[in-house]
Amino acid sequence: MTLRVYNTLTGSKEEFETIEEGKVKIYSCGPTVYDYFHIGNARAFVVPDIIKRYLEYKGYQVTHVLNFTDVDDKMIKRADEEGINIQQLADRFITAFFEDAQALNLKKADFYPQATEHISEMIELIKDLLTKDYAYQSEGDVYFRIEKFDDYGKLSKQKVEDLEAGARVDVSNKKENPLDFTLWKRASEEPRWDSPWGAGRPGWHLECSVMSRKYLGDRFDIHTGGVDLVFPHHENEIAQSEACCGQQVVNYWLHNGYINIDGEKMSKSLGNFFTTREILSKYPAKVVRLFLIAKHYRSPINFSDQELENTATGLARLENAIEKINYLVEQEAVAGQLDGTELKELATEKKEKFMAAMDDDFNTALAIGALYELAKEVNRFVNSEDFELTQSVKEVLVEIEQLFKELGEDVLGIELTAEAGKDEQLVDSLVELLLDVREEAREKQEYQLADQIRDRLSELGVEVKDTPQGSQWKLS
Repeated sequence: MTLRVYNTLTGSKEEFETIEEGKVKIYSCGPTVYDYFHIGNARAFVVPDIIKRYLEYKGYQVTHVLNFTDVDDKMIKRADEEGINIQQLADRFITAFFEDAQALNLKKADFYPQATEHISEMIELIKDLLTKDYAYQSEGDVYFRIEKFDDYGKLSKQKVEDLEAGARVDVSNKKENPLDFTLWKRASEEPRWDSPWGAGRPGWHLECSVMSRKYLGDRFDIHTGGVDLVFPHHENEIAQSEACCGQQVVNYWLHNGYINIDGEKMSKSLGNFFTTREILSKYPAKVVRLFLIAKHYRSPINFSDQELENTATGLARLENAIEKINYLVEQEAVAGQLDGTELKELATEKKEKFMAAMDDDFNTALAIGALYELAKEVNRFVNSEDFELTQSVKEVLVEIEQLFKELGEDVLGIELTAEAGKDEQLVDSLVELLLDVREEAREKQEYQLADQIRDRLSELGVEVKDTPQGSQWKLS
C-alpha cells in the first residue's frame, strides 16, 4: 500500500515521497503562549502527532519541530495587565502546554524552539531579503515586497490583484503595496531588540521561516497547521522562505479543518471557545483525543457535550472487547475443535482496512471504524453458541489484543485500558451484548425484535442511537 496525502499546495492527493530516503522532516505551527490552548488548537497538535506516529509505524525516522510564539501583541497586552514581563507569561503557558499535551498523549517533538531565542537568525534572514530586493525599509519598519515574488498566492489559490481589490489588509502609507507584510516592526517600548533598522520586534510570519530552516534545513517534507493559517501566515511564510532559498522549501502542506460551535469556527477572537484544560476537567483525556481524530483531519468537527458522550460510548465498545479478551486469555483452555482461523482472518482483514484508511491521507475516521468492526467480530465470535476456548482460540485472541494495542494505542495514541469498576464493566458488556443481538436481528430483517430490544433498554434508562458507525448508547 502506498501512502497518499492531500497537499494544499497542489489541491490534490499525491503519492508521498520523502526528500531523504527513510526520513521525514515535519514542522508544525505551535501556540502563541499567552493562554491555555483551546480545543480547536488541540486538533492542530493532535493531527501532526497522528501523522508522526503512523510514519514511524511504517518505518520512517521522523524529525518533528513545533514552535512557540513567545512575543506577540496579545502576549504584551496580557503581561502588562498582570504586571509581569512576557518571558514570565511565556514560561507559565509553555509549562501548561506540556501538561495538556502529555494528557492528550502527544509524543514529544524533537525541537520546541521559541521565537525570542532566534532573533539574531531573523535579523540575518531580513538582511538577505533586503540584499535580494525582496524587502525594503520604511520609517524603521521592514516589509516584504510581495510583487517581487511571482508565486505569491499559490498556496491559498488567490490572485494578487483580487487581494489588492478586496482583501482585509493593513493599509499603511509606509507600504509600497497594501499587501506587503511586516518583517520587522519598529518598537519604542519593551520587549524590543536592536537591529540595523533600529529597535523593534520581528514579524509573526518571519518566525516560522527562520525556525523551520534552522532545525530542518532549506527543504523539508511536511508543514502542518490549521486551515485558518493558509492565508496569510503560510502564504507569507512560503514567500519569505523561497525568496531566501531560491527553491521550493516545503513539499507537502497539510491543514486540518476547524472545530465549530453551532456552525461557527471556534476561536479566541470570537469568544466562543473552550480551553483544552476545561474539557479535560470534564472528560477523560483519551475520550477528548478520540473525539479530535474521529473524523478525517481535513473535515470540520462540531463540538458539543453530546459528541463527546458519543465518543465515550464508542471508546467503551473497544475497551469492553479488550476486557473480554483479557478475561478469556486468563482462563484455562478446553479441549475442542475450534481453532479461531475465521476470527484470525477477520482480524487480518480489519488490519488491512485500517492500513488502507491511514494510507489514504491519514483517514482516521475509517481506521477507527475498522477497530470498531474488529471489536464487533470479537464479541460475535465469543458469544456464539459453538464458542470453545481452545488453546488455538486463546492464541488468536492474544494476537488480536496485541493488534488493538498496535493500531489503537501505538498509531492512534488512544489508551485502550478500561478504567471502570467491575460492576460498570459488566453493565457495559451486557448492553453491548444486547446491541449485538439487536444488530443481528436488524440484519435478518427481524425489526420487531430489534425494536423490542431498543424499547426495553430505554425502559431501563439506556438510550440507543443508530449512527452510520453503528449503534451508540448512553445512560439517560
